[in-house]
Amino acid sequence: MSLLDRTAPVADRRAEDPAAALPGGGGVLGAVAALLLTTAALVVVTGWHLTQGTSGLGAGDLLGALLGREPSSASASSAYDVLVSSRLPRALAGIVVGVALGAAGAMFASLARNALASPDTLAVNAGAYFAATLVAALGIQLPYVGDGMVTFAGGLAAAGLVLLLAGGGAASTTRLVLAGSAVALALGSAVGALLLLFAQETTGLFAWGNGTLTQLNLGGVARMAPVVAACLVAALLLARRMDLLALGDDTARVLGVPVRSTRVTGFVLAVALCAAAVHLAGPLGFIGLCAPAAVRLLARRLPSVSRHVVLVPLSGLVGALLVLLSDAALRALLSPEAALVVPTGVTTTLLGAVVLVLLARRARDAGPTRRPASARPGRHHSRLRYAVICTALVTATLGAALLGLMAGYTWLLTGDLVNWARGVAVPVVQFAMDERAPRVVAALGGGAALALAGTVVQAVCRNPLAEPGILGITGGAGLGAVVVVTSAGATVAVSSVSLALGSTVGALVAFALVYGLAWRGGLDSDRLVLVGIGVAAGAQALTAFLLLCSDPWNTPRIFTWLSGSTYDREWVQVLPVLVLLAIGLPLAWVAHRELDLVALDDETPRLAGIHLERLRLLALLGAALLTAAAVAAVGVVAFVGLVAPHAARALVSGRHLRVLPVATLLGALLLSLADTLGRSVIAPAQVPAGLVVAAIGAPYFLWLLHRSRA
Repeated sequence: MSLLDRTAPVADRRAEDPAAALPGGGGVLGAVAALLLTTAALVVVTGWHLTQGTSGLGAGDLLGALLGREPSSASASSAYDVLVSSRLPRALAGIVVGVALGAAGAMFASLARNALASPDTLAVNAGAYFAATLVAALGIQLPYVGDGMVTFAGGLAAAGLVLLLAGGGAASTTRLVLAGSAVALALGSAVGALLLLFAQETTGLFAWGNGTLTQLNLGGVARMAPVVAACLVAALLLARRMDLLALGDDTARVLGVPVRSTRVTGFVLAVALCAAAVHLAGPLGFIGLCAPAAVRLLARRLPSVSRHVVLVPLSGLVGALLVLLSDAALRALLSPEAALVVPTGVTTTLLGAVVLVLLARRARDAGPTRRPASARPGRHHSRLRYAVICTALVTATLGAALLGLMAGYTWLLTGDLVNWARGVAVPVVQFAMDERAPRVVAALGGGAALALAGTVVQAVCRNPLAEPGILGITGGAGLGAVVVVTSAGATVAVSSVSLALGSTVGALVAFALVYGLAWRGGLDSDRLVLVGIGVAAGAQALTAFLLLCSDPWNTPRIFTWLSGSTYDREWVQVLPVLVLLAIGLPLAWVAHRELDLVALDDETPRLAGIHLERLRLLALLGAALLTAAAVAAVGVVAFVGLVAPHAARALVSGRHLRVLPVATLLGALLLSLADTLGRSVIAPAQVPAGLVVAAIGAPYFLWLLHRSRA
């Protein structure tokens, strides 16, 4: 029995015995003991957390301050002031945020009937973060309550969109996580664009966006704690209904539960809890996933805690415990001064990534994500149609390259390009072309490599919603490059070779992790995607950690590169991706028959004499190398590996003999146009190409999810 099967058994067991869903019955003492023990543990951890800080005050000094005595050691301020103005607000904020996220995660999982439903996988935190960033970028001044309503509206809209796309309560685990990841990635790209374009208005929001418990005083806690308490009370009033709702909608209706209003009310309350947490401390990652998962594991030995009157508050207490433990452990491992620049959300995201991977390894999930209509081989198109499409794409790609060379802050003419090619250009043209030519070729090569990698990944995984970014390969490549940049220091120029090597190593490590963790006597495509999303989240958290700990002068440059930019590219950075394309595209084209068979099922390739696992390993390894080279050339770009293969299938059917070259051309065309638009539409300011692609790719991904609901 899988862990996800064990986290839901509340539905299975109660379906056999409806009385088990009703309050009353045995196990009351066990549930009370669990609540009391968790509360006691929270008190102990809170005491430890209060001793962590930069002032050098210990437990004795703080205890003396509570008893009205001054500390014996010399201090810039009294222990009472330190306790009230710094440490107590941080600890109380951790408790309030943890309770809110833990309780919200328990409610989301129950209402969606999916153990992986949480504020993160439903993109609630991402929606709230985007709404707050948008208001700050536009310079809109709102009262404190108004800010809270903005985050609430953003989180509610994001969660509603995810559930709509995933199919609501009938969503499979993979569909739900994919929909949430897509919405969160799209909103994250929008936030990235706002942070770059409105740098002054959004100062400090990047660190806040990773979740931080830093508080100036007790004011924020005093305002948000009543909101969280009121939502918890309302949630407890819904506990009986949620118990019965776990039996299934039809059974719940027979027992008198208003299903629709109960589900809507519960989701609104859970989103309100998330909004309060985000408003107070920013989006802390994965607490809403880890805390309910821990409580449901406890329910295996203590079934009484699975009833929502216990499950919701206990998940909140465990959430608070996890937040304070993460924050205190971070401050203990690092120096208190160093820990100030590292948001607590980085630690909780790493913890959540591990939990997501563990859940994914035990998940048995299928659902309608495997082969949507757009991924199936369509009718056979004529050779003339294929030739016309290829000719049109080649012409369009060459035109995009020409436009990229001409467009920019200073527009050039075709005569200028001819003179530059002949080596007789005037200095201003020579300068512009020396800067633009590598960028244009980098965009063409990077887009083609990502599209080719995405086509291979979708065939091997038999999941047309997969791509190198979803599988964590892109995030691993980005992390590897950031490690190289940050370890070199502010005064050392990082060579292009070192950057390419770092991204390659990062991509290969991420690929090895995903492949190894997803392997359980075979490679299941749904498990591969879920593990990949977990590894991608961990890579993103480590990247944020390195970015925040690096020299501040490097932050804008690294952040721009992480958004997918061709800025300041050199020919040496472009060469690896061109070489890998020259090798990878012919090899993939030669293996088109094997890819067609692998995309069908497991048995057909074996009957045809294909060593399935070896082919999968080699294909995914090639995709990882292509992705690493693309990241070195154009930075971290998402969605190209998703959009291009699907558009290719729509044009020339699903046979890889034709899909591979068409997808490669489409990827080159898409990223080239995105790069040109990003550096010319609002010149002299520039928008990274990755953000422009996300603006196109994210809606397409969401449409694809909506279309594939069966």
